Amino acid sequence: MSTPLHIDLSRLAGRTVVVTGANSGLGLVTARALADAGAHVVLAVRTPATGEQAAASMPGTVEVRRLDLADLTSVRAFAEELEGPVDVLVNNAGLMVPPLGRTADGFELQMGTNHLGHFALTGLLLPRLRDRVVTLSSIGHRMGRIDLEDLNWRRRPYRAMPAYAQSKLANLLFTAELQRRLGAAGSPVRALAAHPGVSSTALFHRGQRPTLSARFAPLIAQPAEVGAQPTLAAAAADLPGDSYVGPGGLLEMRGAPALVSRSRRARDVETARRLWDVSEELTGVRFPLP
Repeated sequence: MSTPLHIDLSRLAGRTVVVTGANSGLGLVTARALADAGAHVVLAVRTPATGEQAAASMPGTVEVRRLDLADLTSVRAFAEELEGPVDVLVNNAGLMVPPLGRTADGFELQMGTNHLGHFALTGLLLPRLRDRVVTLSSIGHRMGRIDLEDLNWRRRPYRAMPAYAQSKLANLLFTAELQRRLGAAGSPVRALAAHPGVSSTALFHRGQRPTLSARFAPLIAQPAEVGAQPTLAAAAADLPGDSYVGPGGLLEMRGAPALVSRSRRARDVETARRLWDVSEELTGVRFPLP
């Protein structure tokens, strides 16, 4: 059992936090907790109408802005229209095991949304970021393998779960490489990652195929209010860059937030660097970092 992390959201009072996918599930819980702590929260959502409904349930100062991570034109528009500095960016939105689909830019839907969309968003906002980037991964990253020659599943027969695991492994490799570059540049901004364990919301995204894990998830899943705690800890706790926060209980499936481990592939420095180069090429977003 890992040592639980203390969460003090009061340090974010008066600060601006952008949360992607903040209209439902973990994103909604995260955004509401941050707003309740006094942060100014930007709900970055694909459908503004549902974002406005979510915002109406939150205290404090919140605003809703459209962001479709599956469309780089939308990502660029969001970054251009967002005003002022950003203290914390929470890359929360994601898809899990939908049927094969493509983003507006031709990327496999999970890689395009979970990794490439957030990669582009982070790069575009980086000049205005003042504190940290928190990117959500998954215990599913342990099954992931990065195929740099076919990230977008054009040559291989599509398999939804391996595609999901690849995208979640990409989230951790992105975090590690981003932190390495931030450190080399002497930037005070930190990159961290989190995962919710088994959450009752994480397995039921629209378009998901019924799976054995989905059927049994309610028996072991944490409620979203608990599943969001690692994200909140990563956003607020005094942790070094490249920290990874998840539930500290059995197999990281549930429990209080703690520092957790990652797979050997998630620690592969060379793959992280190569994935970064491929991601810049695919998105056309170049980070202002060495």
